[in-house]
Amino acid sequence: MSELEKEIHKRRTFAIISHPDAGKTTLTEKLLLFGGAIHVAGAVKSNKIKKTATSDWMEIEKQRGISVATSVMGFEYDGYKINILDTPGHQDFAEDTYRTLTAVDSVIIVVDSAKGVEAQTRKLMEVCRMRHTPVMIFVNKMDREGRDPFELLDELEEELKIGVRPLSWPIDSGQRFKGVYNIYQEKLDLYTPSKQTVTESIGFKDINSPDLEKHIGGPLAAKLREDIELIDGVYPELDINTYLKGQIAPVFFGSALNNFGVKELLDCFVKIAPSPRPVEAIEREVNPEENSFSGFIFKIHANMDPNHRSCIAFVKICSGKFERNVNYKHIRLNRQLKFSSPTAFMAQKKETVDEAYAGDIIGLPDTGNFKIGDTLTSGEDLHFKGLPSFSPEMFKYIENADPMKSKQLQKGIDQLMDEGVAQLFTNQFNGRKIIGTVGQLQFEVIQYRLLHEYGAQCRWESLNLYKACWIESENKQQLDDFKKRKAQYMAVDKEGRDVFLADSNYVLMMAQQDFKDIKFHFTSEF
Repeated sequence: MSELEKEIHKRRTFAIISHPDAGKTTLTEKLLLFGGAIHVAGAVKSNKIKKTATSDWMEIEKQRGISVATSVMGFEYDGYKINILDTPGHQDFAEDTYRTLTAVDSVIIVVDSAKGVEAQTRKLMEVCRMRHTPVMIFVNKMDREGRDPFELLDELEEELKIGVRPLSWPIDSGQRFKGVYNIYQEKLDLYTPSKQTVTESIGFKDINSPDLEKHIGGPLAAKLREDIELIDGVYPELDINTYLKGQIAPVFFGSALNNFGVKELLDCFVKIAPSPRPVEAIEREVNPEENSFSGFIFKIHANMDPNHRSCIAFVKICSGKFERNVNYKHIRLNRQLKFSSPTAFMAQKKETVDEAYAGDIIGLPDTGNFKIGDTLTSGEDLHFKGLPSFSPEMFKYIENADPMKSKQLQKGIDQLMDEGVAQLFTNQFNGRKIIGTVGQLQFEVIQYRLLHEYGAQCRWESLNLYKACWIESENKQQLDDFKKRKAQYMAVDKEGRDVFLADSNYVLMMAQQDFKDIKFHFTSEF
């Protein structure tokens, strides 16, 4: 195996997704703890330690306790290089999460043992299914009163439309929670509630040995044997290939807050999760082991460092090796760029890297050269596909609340819109600026960040629209006629493309019927 292949096979790039509050950020933090990337556990919930969760570092996230932007973190564990993308669970930021899923090779879904599968998780699972992404499931909060584990497994199969195979099994739950039996490694993990220590585990090849009673008592030992027998009867053996095809999901039980069951998940994950996989470009399939570098931008983040108003573009490397200070071709602009300070992340601690390999995610300082979906290569013209912007469902006029600061407001809007958090439309009838988002919370985030990061004040004016759709047509006369008739509902997006702002479903349907030669698009990728 060449040096390049070795490096690539060590990589595991995955996203953690869940409904808000299922314990995703806590799980991320515990994984970092095992990787030696952070040294204090429980820093999320404990007030004694004034550090907030490592992966939530934007001011507004700390105030609200939710993850707004997708964080990228890398660490080494057991000879593997692991890249985690922690995604926002809140549905107002679903679009950011959908895009993140295009940059990972596998996914871990966190489910709350009391609440089961929730709406947001179902939606995200659809994206994984579409892309055949392998999935593992972590059932969290076993130390609280929850539902029967067999019931949960049924619900996972039904709601997520995927086969499951438990690889660890809980021994009771809630206050009587005793631990889990690790089916994958055949050992017993006993639970002691503590946020700082990792629990003792005992090798147990033969679950029928009378030693089991010593550790967990007669009644529980009998139940555990029964459960395991049932599992072996009902669920198929874990077949790595069906997992890799995204048809079956291994399930682990534990409590992320108490650091229980997390190591078992991680140990199994690094062994069976896929290393970087081939990526479809419009021109051809790109293999990670190719020698020449290629990658795409899946996210842009303004203001990583409040002292320097810079943006960072996140690049997922699809093939080959990226090197610092080497010229790469920016396909859309058709020019060569080189980067003197590419960074890798450990949440907000970032360090400059000299090289990175397929599967890694690096940050490139951006002075306005990048848009989401851009491709960089060693010279070949490639276009990676599948990074859509969805058509927004909520709209407001954005107005300047402080005439002295109009320049700052303009700059702030430009940078935040490049992140793809929301979309900007300029009404062609009256020249007013309209912001479109997929959720209410984004308006608050934009207002907050404009004020705190750019010193600009904005105010919102409500606007009742149904949907924005991009329009195009070969029939120029019909297009011009449409634009004249709908003049007050016509806008342009940031790229200068025509957008029709329909104020009701009825109006949109009539427009589609009356103007047969015009195509109406609901994502910006066409």
